[in-house]
Amino acid sequence: MTRVTRTTTPGTGEGGARPIPGNLLTDHPELYEARFPDPDRLAARWTEDCLRRHEGGPRVLDLGCGTGRDAAHLHAGGRRVTGADLSEAMLTHARTHHPGPDYVHADLRGFDLGQSVFDAVVCLDSALLYCHTGAALDGFLTSCRHALAPGGLLVAEMRNGAYFLGRTDLLDTPRADAFTWRGTVHRSVTTLTVDRTAQLLRRTRVWTTDDVASPPVEQHSAWRLLFPQELRHLLTAHGFEVLELHDGPGPRTEPPWRQGLLPGANADADRLHVVARRNTTD
Repeated sequence: MTRVTRTTTPGTGEGGARPIPGNLLTDHPELYEARFPDPDRLAARWTEDCLRRHEGGPRVLDLGCGTGRDAAHLHAGGRRVTGADLSEAMLTHARTHHPGPDYVHADLRGFDLGQSVFDAVVCLDSALLYCHTGAALDGFLTSCRHALAPGGLLVAEMRNGAYFLGRTDLLDTPRADAFTWRGTVHRSVTTLTVDRTAQLLRRTRVWTTDDVASPPVEQHSAWRLLFPQELRHLLTAHGFEVLELHDGPGPRTEPPWRQGLLPGANADADRLHVVARRNTTD
């Protein structure tokens, strides 16, 4: 019988799977960048476009900065960037391979960076959706409001919960991917399921390699399924004015965003993008 090692992303405990500390991708940032290459820095360029169109100031906090690629690109463009992440491995990699920004350890579900004040908070690649509960979402938005100067911007990109209302195309068939890193072929099979009670999109991913000595690794994680009007309500309740709320174009849409494209008016596809401004009065 094949032995499968199981790991669980913090906060996404799966019944029956004994959590093992760590996560294959977040513990190996170079592997993460090989699996999710972004040579054109599309996510950072889309973010910069949002900031420019809405006259965002130079002080930027990149929450869930991961390997630091986007933070470093924004920094190279002249912004004063702080990257924050919960993974020390990611932060170490960012400081070494993507220098320029300040990198700090912080949990986006509730953070306090002291006297630091920012003109924009950026939260890309569904990082916001690791806030699985209402309390976690409140903690995120309260922390963002405290960190932002009056009139500051919140720019976020995530999966769209509305897409899964009646659609099963992303759920029906497991997705297989493969890539080569350091001469070894890494394969993954990803299965998505909807937990309607918890309002979560759960992901199970099984990793294998050509190295016969390495057993398969099974990992579990989940994203909160937020709906456009739910997100609008949450932002308004926390003192934000929603400037944009749309499904595309964006860095992970098809076709992807390119310079000069303006946001659409729909919020029906798989991705959701939001730009909101902190009210100038408390």
